[in-house]
Parts: sequence; C-alpha cells; structure tokens
Amino acid sequence: MTRMRPAAVAGAFYPAQATILNKDLQHYLHEAGARLPSGQEALSWPKALIVPHAGYVYSGLIAASAYSLLVPGRGKIQRVVILGPAHRVPFRGIALPGADAFQTPLGALPVDRAGVAAIAHLPQVLELPIAHAQEHALEVQLPFLQEVLGQVSILPLVVGEASPREVAEVLDALWGGPETVILISSDLSHYHPYAEARSIDNATVQQILRLDGTPIHHEQACGATPINGLLQAAHRHHLQPRLLDLRNSGDTAGSRDAVVGYAAFAFFAEPTTP
Repeated sequence: MTRMRPAAVAGAFYPAQATILNKDLQHYLHEAGARLPSGQEALSWPKALIVPHAGYVYSGLIAASAYSLLVPGRGKIQRVVILGPAHRVPFRGIALPGADAFQTPLGALPVDRAGVAAIAHLPQVLELPIAHAQEHALEVQLPFLQEVLGQVSILPLVVGEASPREVAEVLDALWGGPETVILISSDLSHYHPYAEARSIDNATVQQILRLDGTPIHHEQACGATPINGLLQAAHRHHLQPRLLDLRNSGDTAGSRDAVVGYAAFAFFAEPTTP
C-alpha cells in the first residue's frame, strides 16, 4: 500500500485546480525565459538551486528563474533532493517523510527509495512524517518540478536543528552525477521596511556568492541551516554560484511597509578543461 503525503497548501500557496495551476506555471516560466532546448543550445543544467517558497503570487516569478534552467534536463534529471526549513514542528535533525509519494494537483511524485536508504543510517537523519504533514517549503516546489521535469523522483527533507556539517554530510551522500539536482528552499529577510530589507538581502546575496564559509543567519534567511550546508558542500565540490533574481514582496504583490525577501541562485560545476 502506497503511503501518500497529500497536498497540504494547494488552494493557499498555489492554485488547487490543475488547469489554473498549469496556466500559472507556464506563465511564470515563460516570463523567466524558459524554453525547450533545440539545435546547438546549451544542454547542461545547474547542480544545485536556492529558490523561495512563498505563495506563487509573491515569489513564483523568482522561483521560475531557477526552474527554467532545468528545462534541458527533462528526461535526464532523475532525482531532485529538496531541503527546506521546519516552519511547523521543532525537532533536532533532518527529517525523512515516511511516505512513498507526494501528491499535488498535477499528480504524484515518488520518493526516491535508494536515496532514503543511502542516508537513513546517519545519526542526524530520522523519519518524522509530522514534520512534513503541513510543511509548505517543500510542497510549493513540487508543481514547478512536475511542469519542468515531468515524472521525476524526489527526496524531500525537512531540516530542523542541525549543523552545516550534518546537512553537508547528507548532501554528499546523495550528490550523484548530473542525474541528481539539489534544491534548497528558503526565503530571505522577513518583515523589514522595503529599503532596510533590500540592504539586508543584498548583503546576504554577496555572502552567498563569495562562498567563503561565513555562515548565513536565520535573520537573513529562514532556510539558513540548509543553505549553510549547501554552501559547505558547494565549496568542497567546486561549484560556482550565480544570482538569478532578487526581489521582495514589495516588488511583486504586497505593501512595502514590511516585506519578505526572495532570491534565486544556481550553482554550476566548474567547466572542465580539455
């Protein structure tokens, strides 16, 4: 019997009706410049992404700037490892969902069993379905993955209290090759006035791009813990970060009195020399 994690925030963070959801996704991806590769166009894709996880009306366009880069990987990317912060349930460690698949209005995505087996023995990893039951940070990414990649397997992980080293250890165990993409779900600063938020977020962006080991704090990004783990692993694997988009809710669909920051990053493998 399949253990299904049903959609929890469809109708709130994104449309619950498949036809409307498809239309919205296609709009965001079109606006981000997504198109199918052809001829001699680039056929590579990033190894890792950082994307926001607010409601689509707020951060969908920013997220699409990252997902559009995965279009050439359709049919080749087999697994997406998704890490996001725990918003609902406090716990120590990194939580597996205890589910075989995640449901969205566009269908179900299977959980990668081999990936689960590869990390289940690590002391920081536990199975905690309650941490996933109402968590939006991972769920809002799934329709984008379905639209861009089709039927791909996922390994969704909610990150509680953990060290960057513990996160990086999990990422190293799941790193794989070009068939595996790592996705970190995080917004940036929360509820500062517009100008102050822009200053904070610009500094955070530069910190991420430097890849120098300086830790990101939770006041800078709600997903600071998985981001710091990715930055540690990215440095070790010689990935090169690139900023794709930086805005906040005051730029997209909200007041500028107290805004939430959103950024999208892509991490590429260093080009090999012939």
